[in-house]
Amino acid sequence: MQGNSSSEKVFLEFDVYKRVAKLVLNIYGKVKKMAIIRPFKAWRPVPQRASLIASPPYDVVDYKQSMEIGKDNPLSFIHVVRAEIGLPAGTEPHSAAVYQKAAENLEAFIKNGALVEEDQPVFYAYSQRLGGHFQTGIVGCFSVDDYDSDVIKKHEKTRRDKEDDRLHHILATSAQTGPVFLMYKDSTHVETILENVCAYTPAFFSFLAPDGVEHIVHRISDPACIKQITEEVARIGSLYVADGHHRSAASSRARAERQKANPHHTGTEEYNYFMGVLFPASSLKILPYNRVVKDLNGLSKEEFLTRIRHHFKFSETENPIPAMKGHFGMYLDKRWYLLMDKPWEHKSDDPVANLDVQIMQDYLLDPVLGIKDPRTDNRISFVGGIHGHQKLKKMVDDGEGAVAFLMYPVKPEDITAISDAGRIMPPKSTWFEPKLRSGLFIHKI
Repeated sequence: MQGNSSSEKVFLEFDVYKRVAKLVLNIYGKVKKMAIIRPFKAWRPVPQRASLIASPPYDVVDYKQSMEIGKDNPLSFIHVVRAEIGLPAGTEPHSAAVYQKAAENLEAFIKNGALVEEDQPVFYAYSQRLGGHFQTGIVGCFSVDDYDSDVIKKHEKTRRDKEDDRLHHILATSAQTGPVFLMYKDSTHVETILENVCAYTPAFFSFLAPDGVEHIVHRISDPACIKQITEEVARIGSLYVADGHHRSAASSRARAERQKANPHHTGTEEYNYFMGVLFPASSLKILPYNRVVKDLNGLSKEEFLTRIRHHFKFSETENPIPAMKGHFGMYLDKRWYLLMDKPWEHKSDDPVANLDVQIMQDYLLDPVLGIKDPRTDNRISFVGGIHGHQKLKKMVDDGEGAVAFLMYPVKPEDITAISDAGRIMPPKSTWFEPKLRSGLFIHKI
């Protein structure tokens, strides 16, 4: 009996151990699914210089546009994010000289007092108004661990060369100079906090940018409010990268580089976090990413129209703007057409296959125009919806393309559904507008 009792005791103790271990693992798993947001000691403009310093992000302006922005404004942050404009013409934009120049320019902004460091960690409420559209997000720092473990989810593949560019910029400047655009499934609690901040505290700075977007920033330094924001964001669970996949991927790689070089790494260093602005998904304005193809793949106009009739109905129209999912505008030979897919042919349980951009790829761009990989094929170009349908018309009329397609915009719920499924969206699926300005917040690592 004693032997049996002893065995039973061991079994019971082991069973209790298993139950406790399972409970700990469950709790740990839940904790790991809670996204971390933390305040930070940002470097930011003195309020009276914010409008002069703020610049478009590095990836929405080309060299010529950057030169134009920076030529009469030495305070523009374009001198940091596109530092090649301060070097001899023809300088390779991804050369070490450019990243070194960016670091020098950032240091000059700090030394001349254009940028100052907060005396304590803070959040910011960052609002943007474009026409009748208004959105407010939280500026803070987010965990690289959460990014690496997919608590912060992605929907886009990154290109190594573009990652390398941002990585070298971060390492040379020891800073993240442009925030990652993040979103979350709406939480009334978070939105209420931000509404109260904006309603009851004066704007720290506000200005109207040259592109017509109003930028309004409220500083959040109250410890109770900071604690409340931190707790409420943790309750949301997963966050999503909306725009800025290369910046966030580069921040992860920069952390790995800094950690490898730091024998006293603790996990609390600033390089373990990346700067972002977190918006509720329903508040975002997503515009389409339209397509222009250089030629008809050897087809005559009549042959082309015959081929697309297999999967799309179409007719000439004076209003080519797609009004609903499954509708596409098409400009060909100085005429606009409205294309409508045949949904009974394209219906799928796959959230990616149901996207208009994927339907266009699977049933027209690939089989008819021979665009196998839109990421690498130089016969296709992409035009952000902010430029309107007249831009597409002009490109075709000027001979830059043979045919252009207007897309219906992707919805935020499409992005979250695809991200939750661990899938990747087709390239150039979304154009977020308005864009986050660079130079308003800098995170030193």
